[in-house]
Amino acid sequence: MRHLSSHPAVGTAFLRWLRVCLVLCAWCGVAQAQTVVRIASTAFAEAGKTSLSGSAYRVQQEGWLEQELKKRGIGLEWFPVTGDTGATINEAFAGGRIDFAAYGDLPSIILNAGGVRTHVVVPAGRGSDQFLLVPPGSTAKSIHDLKGKRISIHRGRPWELGLLHLIRDNGLSPKDFRLINMEPKAGTAALATGGVDALFMINGYPLEDKGVGRIIWTSKGKPERKMRAELWARKDFTQRHPEVAELVVTAWLKAQYWASQDGNREAVIKDGTRNGTPESVVRRSYDDPSLPWKERWTPVYDDVVYGHYRRVVAFAHEQKLIRKPLVVEDLLEPRFVNAGLKNLGLGNYWSGQKVASR
Repeated sequence: MRHLSSHPAVGTAFLRWLRVCLVLCAWCGVAQAQTVVRIASTAFAEAGKTSLSGSAYRVQQEGWLEQELKKRGIGLEWFPVTGDTGATINEAFAGGRIDFAAYGDLPSIILNAGGVRTHVVVPAGRGSDQFLLVPPGSTAKSIHDLKGKRISIHRGRPWELGLLHLIRDNGLSPKDFRLINMEPKAGTAALATGGVDALFMINGYPLEDKGVGRIIWTSKGKPERKMRAELWARKDFTQRHPEVAELVVTAWLKAQYWASQDGNREAVIKDGTRNGTPESVVRRSYDDPSLPWKERWTPVYDDVVYGHYRRVVAFAHEQKLIRKPLVVEDLLEPRFVNAGLKNLGLGNYWSGQKVASR
């Protein structure tokens, strides 16, 4: 007996049916991939639970994004990250476990150089300040006074570039110092016990308030010398699902717009204390007469953003963290912010800042 599919007519019908099944299976696979949007963000322990921080927390609390995705049959999953944020998020991007992530610049550059393509879909304001601290009893008043001394710095982290800038801005070289690779907690302990002569890090105010260190330099008032963390997205995701990417970006824009309003300033400060940071420290962190409150949250792609990423790419290549420089324009995707600001009627809200075009 011949196999049923060997009959010409039946065989043709069978092949057509098989093709349809394959197409449907492929379509179902794509549809399944679209059923959940996964977003990673830095997090911390709050009342025994893991809690998101920054704009991600505001997006989560507002619920607008979750509702809009639900209307389209798409779920929303948050991927909270504590500890080594950069490495954890890079691994999650590489493994296809997340679609978006709010995290720092240097790990993202390294990820892209490794072949996992992501890009910035929302710049996160004007960045975070960096600090150079010395022991309270030190006579050092500037980076010049630390020549030949031991400076603790967590190598390969975004703030390493900040230290390099500080050194070069003062006409010095990294070879003028003994740079000790330590993660922040170990560096703090070394500063307190005299194991190092200085510590370069972010969030320097708590150490000064505790009497562990004395700040002799900060990036406050220097937007080109701050550390940045943005909302990044997988390129293949934004290319396949631009309408979903626009929803996520719009949610972030709404969160940054909310934070930028003077009437919400106290609520923003209160949010900043959720991780246990004293309110006085949060207020000092935000206190910068050179930076208007509204502009602190600007999501536009301007010279500050482009210039920053050119410096980060150059630094990563110079330090042999990446083999060859990346094209900065490939790392920044302004079209979703452009569309989102227009749709929200905020095209001119952050005045004086021109949104870059591709």
